[in-house]
Amino acid sequence: MPQPIEHIVFDIGSVLLHYEPEIPYRRLLPDETERRWFFDHVCTHEWNIEQDRGRSWREAEDLLIAEYPDHETSIRAFRTHWHEMVPHAYEDTVHIMRTLIAQGRDITMLTNFAADTLHEASQRFSFLGEPRGVTVSADVGFLKPERAIYDIHVSSFGLAPAATLFIDDNAANVDGAKAAGWKAVRFIDPETLRTDLAAFGLSV
Repeated sequence: MPQPIEHIVFDIGSVLLHYEPEIPYRRLLPDETERRWFFDHVCTHEWNIEQDRGRSWREAEDLLIAEYPDHETSIRAFRTHWHEMVPHAYEDTVHIMRTLIAQGRDITMLTNFAADTLHEASQRFSFLGEPRGVTVSADVGFLKPERAIYDIHVSSFGLAPAATLFIDDNAANVDGAKAAGWKAVRFIDPETLRTDLAAFGLSV
């Protein structure tokens, strides 16, 4: 018989919170071609993820401004307007999480996030304080799907990997959790999540 799930770990971005970096830039860089070029060459995903690893925004901005001095205003706008990139929570997923907490399930969170922006998000979305705790990539210096961040989370919260279920929208992060000995499902939408949870004997 499979080991029952004792711990459930939620990702945050694109699972509990909507995240869309282009939102403020549709106003700041209204030309679609210019905006696409900016995200493909300047404020790229690869650049942004290093803030999730712990690099400061000042250092990140300085690096880009040295290379693209004509785009300084647009580069600094990324952090200045970050709050617009996270306009709302996914209420149905939040409800699922809260239901699991109300059932007495052990709920934690594991996220790739810059420390300051997660603090800002936590001030805006109080439900982020309801799980038992969170491992933040910027605080530990590792990113999903690197093995170390899963092991740190297990150690920090006293989890049994084989009894842990991870929920993440990113397939690579799901695979990383499985490689660390966890159970894991890819988040598609709340209804699919309910079905996935039911397959592990978790009814919400």
